[in-house]
Amino acid sequence: MKKLLTLLFAAALTLSLSSVSFAQDSTGMDKDKDKDKKEMKKDTKADKKTAKKDKKKTDKKDDMKKDDMKKDDKGEMK
Repeated sequence: MKKLLTLLFAAALTLSLSSVSFAQDSTGMDKDKDKDKKEMKKDTKADKKTAKKDKKKTDKKDDMKKDDMKKDDKGEMK
């Protein structure tokens, strides 16, 4: 009987300690996930900004090329 009670106590103690350790792991991971999400948002915002700037530059270059071609066409017609 004494061995049975010791075994039962050991099992109860093991389960209670393991549940505490699992609870600590999950909260630590949540914080890491939040940080990762924030970093990803910053990265995507930065990527969008650079893409927008690049698009504006290419649009300006295209407009300038079109203007140059129009000037060339007008010069050839005369």
